Amino acid sequence: MPEAKLLQQRIDDALTAAGAKPEAKKMFGGVAFMVKGHMSMGITNKGEFMARFDPARHDEILQWPGAKPMTYGHKNMKGFLFVDPDALADRRSLDRWVKLSLEHLHRHPAKAAKAAKKAPAKAKAAVSSKAKTRKK
Repeated sequence: MPEAKLLQQRIDDALTAAGAKPEAKKMFGGVAFMVKGHMSMGITNKGEFMARFDPARHDEILQWPGAKPMTYGHKNMKGFLFVDPDALADRRSLDRWVKLSLEHLHRHPAKAAKAAKKAPAKAKAAVSSKAKTRKK
């Protein structure tokens, strides 16, 4: 989907311009933008834009142009919304969502980076014994 790739670049550019250091991660078959280890916004596998923000403002933000509920099962997810791509057509409208999300995330401390997963002890032993066998 060329539109999704273009939107992905626009989101990355807008987050960077706002002073964030976004990290794109593959999630939900799409891409999520992480800021300080927290999900900020993203694009689903269906090309839908989603944004995260202060859940206390959910009902207010739901009234913004293009905003649609994000549901999980039968529950609306407070603090997360889908946004119609037409409502993100210009830089100013995207910047509004970026600012909203970053205001929320800046209240949270950065998450510590996850350490690389270590191989189980048995796997390490098997690898080292194979290496010893090869050296002989």
